[in-house]
Amino acid sequence: TALPIGGVAGDQQSALFGQACFKAGMAKNTYGTGCFMLMHTGERFQTSQNGLITTACAQAPGPAQYALEGSVFIGGAVVQWLRDGLKAIESSSEVQALAESVPDAGGVVLVPAFTGLGAPYWQPDVRGTITGLTRGTTMAHIARAALESIAFQSAALLQAMSRDAVAAGGVPVSELRVDGGASVNNLLMQIQADLLGIPVVRPAVVETTALGAAYLAGLHVGVYQGTGELSAQWRAERTFRPTLSPERAAEKMAAWEHAVRQT
Repeated sequence: TALPIGGVAGDQQSALFGQACFKAGMAKNTYGTGCFMLMHTGERFQTSQNGLITTACAQAPGPAQYALEGSVFIGGAVVQWLRDGLKAIESSSEVQALAESVPDAGGVVLVPAFTGLGAPYWQPDVRGTITGLTRGTTMAHIARAALESIAFQSAALLQAMSRDAVAAGGVPVSELRVDGGASVNNLLMQIQADLLGIPVVRPAVVETTALGAAYLAGLHVGVYQGTGELSAQWRAERTFRPTLSPERAAEKMAAWEHAVRQT
């Protein structure tokens, strides 16, 4: 029996739809092997001045809608490197406990430019560095710095998006919706909220790419009547709120950017 194809969407565009980010200024970040952040810009086709790309949104029929997109090449892959390259852990699920065994990274900053740096830097030829090593550095400090590197790279993306939004007369992103395999790491999500200074919200369904495709199909065949119904279905599982002062968060981001320049 023939079945209608009700929805076709690219991976990240589908995830944005599955996160019910239907309005300008709403943003999501997918934490997989890499990290992929999209911010909805409504019907405005905006060219980024901060190293991002413009993409078409997945949407129901109607006026074209767009988003700004940025990609981090090495996200959760840095945890795989700890496991397979350094043999620091036996499974990826162990990284949170190892990182939480120390209160901070002890001044260590890891820039995981294993294949260069993606947005907003776009430096394909640089390679990874670990700075701030001392005799007191342990594998736990390196593991924590590895998790922080995912959050640092994503924070740089969101800051670039917020600068673009303000330049276009909009407002900075007020919350970040998160999904993907590494979003289940509570320590990483708390670090992300601390660096950004805004709530990081993890939904009840973190497989938002599949959910977005299902939503598109449901709209097409009449299971759902509109995006308002989809927004009402979206549920938060946990919200991570920032605990760092803006000044301390800025200091940490400055240390990250300094380490990036050193690469």
